[in-house]
Amino acid sequence: MIKNLVFDFGGVLFDLDYDGALVTFRRIGLLDADKRLDRYHQRGIFEDLECGRSSRDVFRDELSKLLTPPRSLTEEEVLSAWLGYVGAPVDQRKLDYLDDLRRRGYRTFLLSNTNPYVQQWAESERFSAGGRPLSSYLDHCYCSFELGLMKPDPAIFRLMLDDAGLVASETLFLDDSPANIAAAHELGITTMLVEKNGDWRADVEARLGC
Repeated sequence: MIKNLVFDFGGVLFDLDYDGALVTFRRIGLLDADKRLDRYHQRGIFEDLECGRSSRDVFRDELSKLLTPPRSLTEEEVLSAWLGYVGAPVDQRKLDYLDDLRRRGYRTFLLSNTNPYVQQWAESERFSAGGRPLSSYLDHCYCSFELGLMKPDPAIFRLMLDDAGLVASETLFLDDSPANIAAAHELGITTMLVEKNGDWRADVEARLGC
């Protein structure tokens, strides 16, 4: 029996717009953004930020050096570039569904490869139409940059299971990355590979037996 649901963030709870991010990073001067940004798993300085190996200040300085021509970026410019990944207003129906799941007794969690800039937006009133932050819809958010681990590393799944006291077989994990799904499955977690930016609510209801 499923008692807990764990959600990926980009591509699952909000629409992920890779092409939009290319536009916003190029706008600040990262002309080779298509070679540096990835659809699923970041590399280089972007990975360092998402796994907590570098701070916002270090990331901003390193990104500034990659621009054409190099120049000092502001925090606002970097935030604006990262928010290019946010393809559309968050679907309030998904957020309302999270509320409904919790009312029905399920525990809900986020497990995301993300960074402090995206999370700054997620924890602001800008995140949802109702002015509520992401964390208000969930029992807990597990973010890669805070944990120092990234999916599909099995260690991040084990940390979440242990910290939240979850039984793997009673936990349904939704992600749009086959690699992340495979890693969770190997640990005995119940998994659901969902379509990127799709509406997974009916599929979850079917899995819950409702």
